[in-house]
Amino acid sequence: MIDLKANPFYLSDEDIQWVENMRNSMTLEEKAGQVFCPMGFTGDEHVLRHLVNEVGVGGMMYRSDFAANIRKTHETIQQLAKVPLLLAANTEAGGDGLALEGTSFGIPMAVAATDDPENAYRMGYVAAKEGAALGMNWSFAPIVDIDMEFHNPITNVRTFGSDPDRVIANASRYMDGAKENGVAVSIKHFPGDGVDERDQHILTSVNSLSVEDWDRTYGKVYAALIEKGAQTVMVGHIAQPAYTAALKPDATREGKLLPASLNPALLTGLLRGKLGFNGLICTDSTPMVGFTTAMPREKAIPSAIAEGADMILFNKDLEEDFGFLMAGLKNGILTEARLDEAVTRILATKAALGLHKKKSDGTLVPGEERLGEVGCAEHKAWAKEVAEKSISLVKDTQSLLPISPEKFRRVYLNVIQKDMDPANPVVTRWKELFEKEGFEVTVRDRRGAITVEDYMTDQLTPEKAALMHEIYRSVGEARKAYDLYVYICNMENASNNTTLRLNWNVTFGLGDDAPWLVQEVPVLMISTAYPYHLFDAPMVKTYINAYSAKPDFCEAVMERIMGRAEFTGVSPVDPFCGKEYLR
Repeated sequence: MIDLKANPFYLSDEDIQWVENMRNSMTLEEKAGQVFCPMGFTGDEHVLRHLVNEVGVGGMMYRSDFAANIRKTHETIQQLAKVPLLLAANTEAGGDGLALEGTSFGIPMAVAATDDPENAYRMGYVAAKEGAALGMNWSFAPIVDIDMEFHNPITNVRTFGSDPDRVIANASRYMDGAKENGVAVSIKHFPGDGVDERDQHILTSVNSLSVEDWDRTYGKVYAALIEKGAQTVMVGHIAQPAYTAALKPDATREGKLLPASLNPALLTGLLRGKLGFNGLICTDSTPMVGFTTAMPREKAIPSAIAEGADMILFNKDLEEDFGFLMAGLKNGILTEARLDEAVTRILATKAALGLHKKKSDGTLVPGEERLGEVGCAEHKAWAKEVAEKSISLVKDTQSLLPISPEKFRRVYLNVIQKDMDPANPVVTRWKELFEKEGFEVTVRDRRGAITVEDYMTDQLTPEKAALMHEIYRSVGEARKAYDLYVYICNMENASNNTTLRLNWNVTFGLGDDAPWLVQEVPVLMISTAYPYHLFDAPMVKTYINAYSAKPDFCEAVMERIMGRAEFTGVSPVDPFCGKEYLR
């Protein structure tokens, strides 16, 4: 039973009447269309007409584009739609999740590092206000995962840290900011990412906590935010074997490892049952390998709805997935009664946002006059404040800081990231920042490497010869050439990574660009992403976590290493990875 007057819907009798009338007026095919939320790739009206009128999708999500383009596309969609759509965006860290001009708050962990949940409120407020100005009404945020495993390549800085109470405090305030702007949130990724060291984008990952440990961590987080009124929950392709076994004692090994997005014990037993969630459940992206490998897609699509999800996020092929859902209705995988329940929650979420009334008023997408809210000066000032307050000095056991051109004029700059081009914007940004302070900067060109074959020839290219010389030069020459080695580690998390570990260019263990000379020349390491690089660089004596490579964060770091501002960031995770020897 769905209580449409209760949390999180709080619908009036008039709203409930609209939900029931709309659902009852729909054909079976129209109901089936409502459960799909595909990725938007175009603003072409012909394509949108097919999606909105012929398939009848219930929602859509676009990646970042220019604000005016997104607003116009959203306007076209809502004008075409018989039933207003949930229009979503990944606004996890500000308005840049939808608009290229949008305000970026860096990343959730940076907000948490300010040690002030008011900044999480501002992040939610800005994300929702800028998104709503373009017609967005559904934010796929806040992320409420807990960063328990430092090897995990997808959580880390996308989270508010490793402390459940800190996660609750920040996520709760993000929700407040979104609510003020009429945007529904989607707390994610149930039953919780951050325990496994692997990414659910490329396999079904596992939340391996015991029932008791889950209850006091992820369970505590979800219970608090559900009670607060989170309208939707995004369910990940993450298994939770302990709870599956507890709620379904006869579960097979395969059943215990079934992702939550297809697992009735977790969807119906835990999320709906024990946690009492009454709102809309959406799967995470179904083209992700964590979903596609669990069972044949022909079965998985109708099973996701049958087992308790209300909406399917993204598709391999929308027409095919729609066909799979209809086939599931015919062969008994999915009942019409369960489909009606899903559609009721989808419509009720829309009614709770007042979309049915805005449709009548013609106000689903604001006019162009609100484009000025996107990336406005006030929002950018708030974001800059986050950058200034979040920079965390993890250690400086050599008392290196502050630095100056008088002490360390000649700087050797080595930027470790996937793009090894020395002309990369991140590299040039740091070079210019140091040069502006009066340092002489030499940039390490990481595109070159010495191979075994190079040792067997005396006809090296000038670039190879220079690199060979660098590898074999004496300690005395290294001291004579540079006063300070600076490593910028910009290993950003993104989908489909297996690791974010530091990979040095090394030859026969000779060091090359690894910090082999920490006992000879002062070394400073700054991470602008992954906060755990000390695991691979324990020899570094001065280490800073900046959480983001955005310009505001780079400038804030320079202010602090030059001694013009204090380090005030409080690390939301243990940068020493629980290992005393890294200190």
